[in-house]
Amino acid sequence: MIKSMTGFGRSEHSDGKRNITVEIKSVNHRYGDISVKMPRRYSFAEEKIKSTVKKTVSRGKVDVSIIVENLTEDDVTVKLNAMVAKQYVDNLEELRKSFDLEGDVTLQFLATLPDVMKAVPDVEDEEEICRAIQIPLEQAVKNLDHMRTVEGQKLSEDLLMRGGLIRDFVKKIEERSPRVTAAYTEKLRERVKELIGNNVTIPEDRILLEAAIFADKCSITEELVRLDSHMLQLKNIIEKSSQPAGKKLDFLVQEMNREANTIGSKANDIEITNLMLEIKSEIEKIREQVQNIE
Repeated sequence: MIKSMTGFGRSEHSDGKRNITVEIKSVNHRYGDISVKMPRRYSFAEEKIKSTVKKTVSRGKVDVSIIVENLTEDDVTVKLNAMVAKQYVDNLEELRKSFDLEGDVTLQFLATLPDVMKAVPDVEDEEEICRAIQIPLEQAVKNLDHMRTVEGQKLSEDLLMRGGLIRDFVKKIEERSPRVTAAYTEKLRERVKELIGNNVTIPEDRILLEAAIFADKCSITEELVRLDSHMLQLKNIIEKSSQPAGKKLDFLVQEMNREANTIGSKANDIEITNLMLEIKSEIEKIREQVQNIE
């Protein structure tokens, strides 16, 4: 099954202590690249998150965003930094003496000074957090995969349609190709008559020899057969592939272009040249679409 590399998935989950929102966005990329954006205190779960995404997504640039909203206050502890408080007291006492100031350092005043009292997140139960994140993460990945599958189906239909068009053009070239040699032979006879006149017998064996050389030089039968075979491979990969096929299709498009360029360079006929321009246009559209396939 063909899948697109572009998609989006979102899911939310609450375990009573926290609300967790997971959003996953994927775009085209030559390789597999997963980045995770989440609160630093939960960074211990990053590798497990990437591992879960990799089970479904093998290619593309994937951005995972995780938002955790705590519903209770028991995950934070307020701690006293006695060392900082003592330094404040000592410095204020020295300041009072140095400038002969009045006043005492009160508890209320000391508690308001920076870093004396600090809220510190409690140590998390890592296994519990990982389990909580895993629930919306798996659903978000599932939603992402569904969107990529739907888009992949549209890409498959377009590729099959263009492959069919190319096969039709190939058949037209196959029908036209034998006439090119016959037309060349007739033109050669006319040219010889112009040069030596009608009173001299035209050496037919020489005409046929030149025509045979021309036919061999301009033969595109093998290239047409290979190009048609590539179209069949395209159809087979799209309809039967059970693994990501983007790289395989990309290589196949390169082979299509190679045969098309060879046919275009050997074709000594304006009608075949025009048909080849149509084929190359369709191959380019296939190439652009293949860039979106996982």
